[in-house]
Amino acid sequence: MAGPAESAGTAETADGRAAGAEAGVAEAVRYRPLLFSIAYGMTGSVGDAEDLVQDAFLGLTRAGRAGTEVADPKAYLATTVTRLGINHLASARVRRETYVGEWLPEPVVAFADRPGGPAEHAELADTLSMAFLLMLEALSPAERAVFLLREAFGYGYPQVAEMTGKSEANCRQIFARARRRLAPGPGGRPARERATARRAEGDELARRFFAATEGGDLEALLDLLAPDVVFHGDGGGKARAVGRSVSGLRRVAQLLLFGFGRNRALGISRCYARVNGRPGAVLLDARGRVAGVIALDIADGAVRAFHSVSNPDKLAHLGPVSDLGLRPRR
Repeated sequence: MAGPAESAGTAETADGRAAGAEAGVAEAVRYRPLLFSIAYGMTGSVGDAEDLVQDAFLGLTRAGRAGTEVADPKAYLATTVTRLGINHLASARVRRETYVGEWLPEPVVAFADRPGGPAEHAELADTLSMAFLLMLEALSPAERAVFLLREAFGYGYPQVAEMTGKSEANCRQIFARARRRLAPGPGGRPARERATARRAEGDELARRFFAATEGGDLEALLDLLAPDVVFHGDGGGKARAVGRSVSGLRRVAQLLLFGFGRNRALGISRCYARVNGRPGAVLLDARGRVAGVIALDIADGAVRAFHSVSNPDKLAHLGPVSDLGLRPRR
C-alpha cells in the first residue's frame, strides 16, 4: 500500500503529464489548417473533417496524459487524420450508394466580407476544388489517401508510407495506378498547376459569367462556357435540383439562364464568395438565409464546370438555411 508521500508524488506526476499534454495540444493547434484540409480532402464534408481533426487532437491529448512522448506532433496528427479518413470512407461509400441524385462535396466558403468559419482552416483550399474532389471519388480509400497526400499536399513517398501504414514501394504503385485511372484529370493538368492558373484568370471571367447569367444574355454566356462544359447539381432529394449532370454547351447555357431567372423570381440574390478556393457565390433569400452555393471550375479562359449545392444538410454550417426551393415532404 502506497504511503502518503508516494501517493502525492504519483498525483503530482499525473498532474504534470496532464499539464504537459494540454500544453502540447495548444502548441499543435497551429497545424489545424493542414489537418482540416487533409480530412476534408478525404471526406468531402466540412462536418466530418472537423470531427476527424477533433478526434486526432483527442488522441494526442491521451498520448500525452499516458506519458507517451510524441516527438513530432505534426506528423502524428497528420497520420492520425489520414488513417481516420481511410476508415471513414468505408462507411461513407455505403451511404452514398443510397444518396438521392448526384453527390457533391460540402462546400467550403470564404465570404469576401465575412471572416472565419471552416474556410480559415483550409490551408490548401486552392487544391481542393469541387472538380478535384469529384475526381477523387473514383478511387478506393487507400488510393485516395495516397494520391491526395502526394498530388495535393506534396508529401514524399516515405512520408506517405508512414501516414498510410503501407510500404514506400506499395505507395508508389498505388499512386501510379491512381494517376492512370484519373488521367488526364480536369483541365488535363496536375492539381497544383491548375490551381495557380485558375486563380490568375478566374475572377474576371467569373464576373463576366455572373453578369451574363443575371442579364439573361445567352450569346455572352455561350462565349464564356467551354464546349464540353458540365453542370453538376446536388439537392440530396431535399431541394429541387437537376437529378444528374448535364453536359453540352447550349444545354448547360439554357439551364443556367433558366435557373438564374427562377432565382430572380423568388427574390434570391447572389453574394460573391470563394468556394473551395474557386470563384463562386452564395445564394441568399430575401431574409438573408442560405438557399444554395455555386462554384465555377475555370481553366483555359472558359467555365469548364458549374457546381450547384442546394441540399440543406450541406448548407447548415454557413448559417440559417432557406426553405425556398425545398421539395415538399411526402
